[in-house]
Amino acid sequence: MESPRDLSAARIGQIAVVVQDLARAVAFYRDTLGLKLLFEAPGLAFFDCGGVRLMLSPAPRPDLEHASSILYYFVDDIRGSFEELRRRKVTFAAEPHVIARMPDHELWLAEFRDSEGNVLALMSEVRG
Repeated sequence: MESPRDLSAARIGQIAVVVQDLARAVAFYRDTLGLKLLFEAPGLAFFDCGGVRLMLSPAPRPDLEHASSILYYFVDDIRGSFEELRRRKVTFAAEPHVIARMPDHELWLAEFRDSEGNVLALMSEVRG
């Protein structure tokens, strides 16, 4: 069997998010966002996010202390998810809003920051 030449069919198995305060970040992702904590190891915490593992850890080297990639949480009801997270004291940059209009749906986003200042977002495809 020939191996693939690119990653177009690869599934993301884990995403690492650099944090400054691991305990604070664990509390945010577990208690505020409601992600399932899988396990902790010294200096690490792992969560399940819809089958993708999310790893929280301090930067392994000082030159890697930078903001993470933006994590987009795909939700069916962006307004309901927005209201629930706002009730949990999550501060959003703006109300859910349309980013793009497609032939069969609108793409909506609502951006917020985690306890470490990393940008996260709710994303939803709203149909008719």
